[in-house]
Amino acid sequence: MCGRFTLTIPDPDTLAQAFTLPGMPPDLPPRFNIAPTQPVLTVVRETGSDDNALKVMRWGLIPSWSKDPSIASRLINARSETLTEKPTFRTAFARRRCLIVADGFYEWQKQDSGPKVPMYISMTDHEVFGFAGLWERWTEPDSGEAITTCTIITGPPNELIAPIHNRMPIILPREAYGAWLDPDNKDQAALTTLMRPYPADAMTAYPVSRKVNAVAYDSPDLIERVG
Repeated sequence: MCGRFTLTIPDPDTLAQAFTLPGMPPDLPPRFNIAPTQPVLTVVRETGSDDNALKVMRWGLIPSWSKDPSIASRLINARSETLTEKPTFRTAFARRRCLIVADGFYEWQKQDSGPKVPMYISMTDHEVFGFAGLWERWTEPDSGEAITTCTIITGPPNELIAPIHNRMPIILPREAYGAWLDPDNKDQAALTTLMRPYPADAMTAYPVSRKVNAVAYDSPDLIERVG
């Protein structure tokens, strides 16, 4: 699964170039410990538009038909292997795909004894990237407020992640962004082929402080190597 991630270099120029944005996004604070139910930065292309757009969504999918918003805490991830089968994700996979903007993520590695060790995983060049994601709009029954939520798609790990965890988030290469975001792209077989483990030789992983376990702690020292 993917339960925490970072966006430490949300530079407007970098984001505009990486995600082919027509306008400059606003300056955003760096975040070192993004957790479920928090707001996250996403890239979408709405039906009828030719342009990508930045949107802030809540992490944890609430399907449009759900009566209970607490389901979001159980839907922070979606398995790539079953997107076309599960009603929870099937329609969003067909119509509402997004990129969730990040520059690193955490996984916890089991030890022979003692607590799990948090590992920080990023690109070797430290560039921003997009997790493959799905999004939904849910309307709060009493207030009528529309809430936009998202989930990160996970799949089998690459060679770097396999010793750490048996799943990893799907990270799309930049050349796949257009096909993934295109709401008119209904070729599910082709979309499925995009969801491959990201090349291990382009990524790096190292142990970090257990301070990351505390959701409220958000500081640059979380991504410093320890041990």
